Amino acid sequence: MNHANCRKIFLRLQAANPHPATELEYSTPFELLVAVLLSAQATDVSVNAATRQLFPVADTPQAMLELGEEKLREYIQRIGLYQTKARHLMQTCRLLVEQHGGAVPQTREALEALPGVGHKTASVILNTAFGQPVIAVDTHVFRVANRTGLAPGKNVLEVENKLLKVVPDEFKHNAHHWLILHGRYVCQARKPKCGICLINDLCEYEAKEL
Repeated sequence: MNHANCRKIFLRLQAANPHPATELEYSTPFELLVAVLLSAQATDVSVNAATRQLFPVADTPQAMLELGEEKLREYIQRIGLYQTKARHLMQTCRLLVEQHGGAVPQTREALEALPGVGHKTASVILNTAFGQPVIAVDTHVFRVANRTGLAPGKNVLEVENKLLKVVPDEFKHNAHHWLILHGRYVCQARKPKCGICLINDLCEYEAKEL
């Protein structure tokens, strides 16, 4: 896709939603980290339902450690892979307390050293909690980038690198939020809603409906 059309796409997404945000509920970097860790292979709705009960009793790494893994599992048991996530969360909280003074680190290297934190999760934290111009690529972003021709790639890292090159700097901070929301509600996997898509005329998807 040429740069002019790429810019038009983000101008339209910005006009429709000037201040996009994650649908995960949080109030601190630590709460965001917990929510993102819990969201793997789970819906934001299910995560929010759990954290609304969890955060009032454990909203810091130390409080989470004091809560204990068994109690933590009770709060998140309706979320997929909850036992593994509970174990990773407790390990992460211990490292945050012992190595980072209870704070969430602001570098990719330190974040990815935490149990359960991969490249995408680190990108979400760096972008959403700390305002860094990185682009997190989940299944929605991967699909939209490939389907529209915005930044086609065979894997997540390839798409991420292409997006970082083609997305104008002024849009990088919000880019992944716009693309996630577009993929979740419009450019859906099984049947994209091309008829209501605000970038339909700029999209390079060959099977789109006009």
